[in-house]
Amino acid sequence: MLYDGKIQVGTGENGPVFLLPHMANRHGLIAGATGTGKTVSLKVLAEGFSELGVPVFLSDIKGDLSGMINPGSRSDALDKRLTACGVSPETFDYHAFPTMFWDVYGEQGLPIRATVEDMGSLLMSRMLGLNETQSGVMNILFRVARDQGLALDDLKDLKAMLVYIGEHAREYTLNYGNVSMNSIGAIQRAVAVLEDQGGDTFFGKPALNIADWMALEEGTDRGCINILAADRLFNNPAMYSTFLLWMLTKLYDLLPERGDSDKPRIVFFFDEAHLLFNNCGKALLDKIEQVVRLIRSKGVGVYFITQSPADIPMTILGQLGNRIQHALRAYTPLDQKAVKVAAQTFRTNPSFDTEEAITLLKTGEALISCLDEHGAPGVVERATVLPPQSYMGAISQEERGRIISESPLRARYDEVVNGIGAYEKLNPASAQPFLPLMTPFAAQVSTVQMNMAQQFKVYDPATGQYVAQENPNMTPVEQPAPAVQAEPEIPAAQPVMQQPVMQQPVMQQPVMQQPVMQQPVVQQPLQGIVQPSQTVPTIQVQPQVQQMPVMVLDPVTGQYVQKMMMMQLDPATGNYVPVQQQPQVVTDPKVLAEQQKAAEKAARDAAREAREQEAAERRARTDALREEAAERARRNDSVAGRVKNTAISTATRQVVSSLTKGLTKAVSDLLGGKKK
Repeated sequence: MLYDGKIQVGTGENGPVFLLPHMANRHGLIAGATGTGKTVSLKVLAEGFSELGVPVFLSDIKGDLSGMINPGSRSDALDKRLTACGVSPETFDYHAFPTMFWDVYGEQGLPIRATVEDMGSLLMSRMLGLNETQSGVMNILFRVARDQGLALDDLKDLKAMLVYIGEHAREYTLNYGNVSMNSIGAIQRAVAVLEDQGGDTFFGKPALNIADWMALEEGTDRGCINILAADRLFNNPAMYSTFLLWMLTKLYDLLPERGDSDKPRIVFFFDEAHLLFNNCGKALLDKIEQVVRLIRSKGVGVYFITQSPADIPMTILGQLGNRIQHALRAYTPLDQKAVKVAAQTFRTNPSFDTEEAITLLKTGEALISCLDEHGAPGVVERATVLPPQSYMGAISQEERGRIISESPLRARYDEVVNGIGAYEKLNPASAQPFLPLMTPFAAQVSTVQMNMAQQFKVYDPATGQYVAQENPNMTPVEQPAPAVQAEPEIPAAQPVMQQPVMQQPVMQQPVMQQPVMQQPVVQQPLQGIVQPSQTVPTIQVQPQVQQMPVMVLDPVTGQYVQKMMMMQLDPATGNYVPVQQQPQVVTDPKVLAEQQKAAEKAARDAAREAREQEAAERRARTDALREEAAERARRNDSVAGRVKNTAISTATRQVVSSLTKGLTKAVSDLLGGKKK
């Protein structure tokens, strides 16, 4: 609730306790045991920011935050709490707030997607649970994809790149580093697990534009509250935490520097924040700390919700200036230590013992300490938290579906775009024509939805302002009726030079075709689709033939190579096919495995022949040496050889005797001389 331009969180013994808007980007913490009122405190802050004109993002794990779309209602319990807070129950304003629902799986809200390339190697490694060596291979994969111009849009692109760098590991080792086949296999297994957990739904296009979350309600300029349905996502803690970290880093990269301002641009509430730091490596923890430190200057406030302040690393806990501490239970020595640590983080209030008060707080009470107007921590106050102004509880699935269907952003995110990524470029046989995002907006949404499109101002990151101009993808466009084609004059049949359909995608309106006789249809990719008519005679068009580069699979090496081939356009399918019968590209895994085995057997046979040849040469050299030694022995056994050997032996003995006598005499003279 707003009071004099400030967010009133609750009321203590000394009066209302406020959160100052210009200090809200100093981040905050909401902590407390289960069932002590953390969700109520979160809703009070989110509603206050919305009324200030600040968009909000929060994750809804239990589903009870969805009630913010409806106004709250009076009850005896709420009247008692309002009276304790010094607020008149008769004048308390219950009302709804502008809300949008989002869901990574596209079931409980608008689908959220991100590309693998946007996620980055660091966060992707965390999501897959990779070790240090496997993370290094993932980093090499991203660098190779970037250098080779291969887009990583979804998981099939990631798997195709894993196969590609595995096949070319030796080529990339010198420039990028060692690529282990064991690491490739481990990453492939982790990707398969991620697919089973719904990762194939999350990764793809169109990717989320976080600027769509920074919207204001037209007419009231209240900030939109974006609620992430996280009940299913929470079952995969690694994906949940990595997704939240990706949002934070994406926003940090998107927004320009702003410095201090009267209020934040957007505020994030991260529930179950301890999951963000579980099994968090040093590199990622340093990245989180850097973002939390620096994102304040871009006008973003981050609030962590967890059970104990000890769940947050100390380097990040020191950055959280605004704190709401609900009751903690001290049943075990570890819990008692956590209570003591939590009490020491507050500025002492002489009116009560902070450590004792934490264990005695009732449901709905909290110790609140917010930064004052000078940025200094305020004295901790024991206060009763105000009730929210919106409905406390979950809404029905029918009502949620109605809100989603009326969202002006539905047409932008509902349809999946299959672009040309690494998978399509590395597997040209499987490539499909580029599909446009959608038909015009008016063809898919009702009049109610088009009216809803005018209810929000959109944030422009380039200028830092909210503009009422509609995004081109959101502009209602009436679909023109199909034009009646006049009978064309039939020219002489001539070859038509045209480009392949795959080389230039065309954004065109679908045209309702009428049943016609079996006649060939010539597709003109740059001018729409020519509809055959019974009144138009069949035009015999010569097949277009041209030389073009084609990626083909070499069955010997198992790699894709580019070859120049003569191709002709098939009018029936609109695809180019070889002019002559080319060797068919084998795609059957069994055939490929047999070919691979045959190639390996041929390599083994060649290696064995080389070893046998080398052994034969070695035996020949040994035989030659033996023959030479035998020849020397035969020469020595002859008469001439014996005489020669005797003369040599006699001469040798004489030389040795003379040398021995000379040395003996010299030594004797030397010793005798020393005695004299």
